[in-house]
Amino acid sequence: MARMALGLCYDGAGWLGWQTQPGGRTLQDTLEAALARFLASPTVATICAGRTDAGVHALQQVVHLDTDAVRRDESWVRGLNALLPSSLAVQWARPVLPDFHARFDARARTYFYVLRSAPVRSPILYRRVGWVHDRLDDQAMRDAAALLVGEHDFSAFRSAECQAASPVRTLQVLDIVRQGDFLIFEFRANAFLHHMVRNLMGTLLMIGRGRRPPDWAAELLARRNRRLSAPTFMPDGLYLAHVEYPGVPDLPLRPPAEALRHHLGIIG
Repeated sequence: MARMALGLCYDGAGWLGWQTQPGGRTLQDTLEAALARFLASPTVATICAGRTDAGVHALQQVVHLDTDAVRRDESWVRGLNALLPSSLAVQWARPVLPDFHARFDARARTYFYVLRSAPVRSPILYRRVGWVHDRLDDQAMRDAAALLVGEHDFSAFRSAECQAASPVRTLQVLDIVRQGDFLIFEFRANAFLHHMVRNLMGTLLMIGRGRRPPDWAAELLARRNRRLSAPTFMPDGLYLAHVEYPGVPDLPLRPPAEALRHHLGIIG
């Protein structure tokens, strides 16, 4: 039995998220159905690096699976993509060691949130980027972001459905870059809680709109109460951009900014 790793890219709009559900219409269900056909197997089980929610996209999702089948790497890509819908595609396939684990071997994950701040919404960008009509104070959001970086109890930013054993996470990077009407928020952490990025986005936007001062972010961390923080922001502009596997150098993962530029043509 050999273990394969696959790199996936998908548009999460219209999907019910990654994780399998009884009613189907999830990315995992669709990928596993295509794998079963491709490998002529009754069932194929996959493990992913990060279970994205409904409406959330991925530039570089990583999954692994076990199989007895022998195929060339390019055959995995072409064969599976012929069986997958247009919003989900395999980018690469590589054999890995039998003990490789897409989730537990990941040492960090990077998400981008792409936000458009403009008076009028764009139908062309609908469900691909987040949107606010307000003018935002970029520096106030950056000041708040600096208070959120580090190891903290992120209870104020986890959903009620979060199943993580601990709310403590290490947020290594929270950068905000403006390009015209677009703001690109980069979040890098060892792991994320359920809805953590979208809840952080809600808080940053409250501060950017001038409704709260930057130090409100530190206050929320200290109080550890989800009910006191901002509403969860829309999933539309959220992208899983990169997963880091320091001990697995052969996976063809692009640096996160390069992945965003490659797929969306933005970020310098």
